[in-house]
Amino acid sequence: MLIGELAERTGTNERLLRHYERAGLLRPERLPNAYRAYADSDVAAVRRIRALLAAGLPTRVIRQVLPCTTGTAAVQPCPGVLDALRDQLRALEQQSAELAAAREVLRETIAGAEGRRRDDQQYSPCRSGRTCDDTP
Repeated sequence: MLIGELAERTGTNERLLRHYERAGLLRPERLPNAYRAYADSDVAAVRRIRALLAAGLPTRVIRQVLPCTTGTAAVQPCPGVLDALRDQLRALEQQSAELAAAREVLRETIAGAEGRRRDDQQYSPCRSGRTCDDTP
């Protein structure tokens, strides 16, 4: 099948399919006219690639894991794959911790600004020139 049909069958645009090829995730045959010819098995491969990307794996790890996957994207024990997956999990956990810390700083900053805003409104002059305490 040609790239357009693979794109249609997988819901993945042609540009991404070419990217997967450049990353070594797909290896289509080349026809004499230089068109890419994909096998029926590439439909399942693209779906596994998309599932692994959704799990947060970078293409360099997927390139290592993909040969060890089944049709359902389940990973079979292959040399080095579990180590690569554990490394990726550690990286994701580190990113998650950093995001949680940044989120907490942002919450504290917002709360502090809101508190100062209430204080400023309570003691600042009103728009009419009177103090807020003079307003009816």
